[in-house]
Order: sequence, then structure tokens, then C-alpha cells
Amino acid sequence: MPTPNDSIGLLEGIATTRSIRRYADEPVPESVLRDICFAASRAPTGSNRQQFRMIVLTDGDIAQQAKLLIAEGAQRLWAAKRSNDGYDEGSGITDDSPKARMARSMETYVDGLSDVPALILTTLIRHREPTSTEGASVYPAMQNLLLAARGLGYGGVVTMWHATVEPQLRALLQIPDEVFLAATVTLGKPAGNHGPVRRRPLDHFVYDGVWGQSPAWAVDPPGTPHTSAGPSRR
Repeated sequence: MPTPNDSIGLLEGIATTRSIRRYADEPVPESVLRDICFAASRAPTGSNRQQFRMIVLTDGDIAQQAKLLIAEGAQRLWAAKRSNDGYDEGSGITDDSPKARMARSMETYVDGLSDVPALILTTLIRHREPTSTEGASVYPAMQNLLLAARGLGYGGVVTMWHATVEPQLRALLQIPDEVFLAATVTLGKPAGNHGPVRRRPLDHFVYDGVWGQSPAWAVDPPGTPHTSAGPSRR
């Protein structure tokens, strides 16, 4: 699998793979799509059944129809999320607040969703009735996909925008009933940049032996940027 001249280390890639929602107006080459999908296909699955599949949508009539459908669903879902999560309340009324910036970013993303360079529907062929654990056989592939995109100079984000238009998508893309539509991943050359992702401090996530007790060694590397969880109505 080829790598760019400025390839990054695995741990650096994990720590700097941002959710990319703004893309340059240029296609993703088939060679890049191939390498990204190859990385995704190396992900683990339950019992090594390898039942996940990726439907890649770039251009062409059917791809454009599917993108438009998903974009319409995204508009509805984002409108509901914006209201339910209080994006226009509390700190959201201040233009330069993180909450307001996130709302603007999402609004721009949703408005341009039908024009994204590449969109990948990640799916799972079910071999039994739906279970609460089946995502473990498809979501690791998505993280591989995003990390590979990062390493090759591209970026993306995982969404569920397909949810409200799933019946139409199934009909358009001829997806069998036993196939679970897990997520929608958009991809492209970033219009912005990757960089250190902001999360809560490590000791917030790690407990030592029992619930609620963080170990002394759960310390972030020097210079790690932090952020609070969100959104909230504050």
C-alpha cells in the first residue's frame, strides 16, 4: 500500500485525525479510494466473517441521486438536532463561542452535502437477527478508513444522515433487506487542516480496577489540547 512522502506515524495519525466537513472542490482519485478502502477492509470482524461492505458514491447519475437523497435527510436531521441540542441557546447566541462555531460548521456541511467529492455508505450483511453488538463488525472499518484518509492527505467524517431516507436509498442502490446500513462517511481533500484533536483529559476516561478511580499514570502527553464535552444548553 503506497504512502505519501510526508507520511505520519500511526500514533500521530490517531491523535491528529479530525472530523473533516469542508472539502476542496476536487475529486478523490480512484487510486486513493482504493487505498482507503483497502485499509478499511483490514479491520477486524466478529469470527472473521468479513461481512461489511462499502458502497462508494462519487459521480454518475445514481451516485448524484443518492447524494441528493442523503442531503435532504441531513437537512431534516440537522434541523431537529439543532433544536433538540439547543445550539441557538445559551452560549450559542455568542458568535465566537465553540457552540456557535460548531453550528456554523454543521450548517455549511449539510448545505454542501450533495456536492461532497466522495460518499461511502458502510454496511453490514447480517447473518442473524439484529443484535446490540453487530456494530463491532463494521465500525472498526470506518476508523481504519478515516486514518488511511488522514495518512494520504484526505479527510472525512462519520454521520448517520442516511437514517431518514433509508427506504429510498435501498431501492435506488438495490441494497438487500438483510443488509444493515451502518453509517454515511463523506470524504475529500480538506479545505482546512488536520491537527491535534481536542478531548477531555485522559484521567476522565481511564479507571484503575474499579469504577471512578483514575490511576496516577493516566496523564496526557505535554501540550495536549483539551475541550469539554458538548453540546450542552449552556
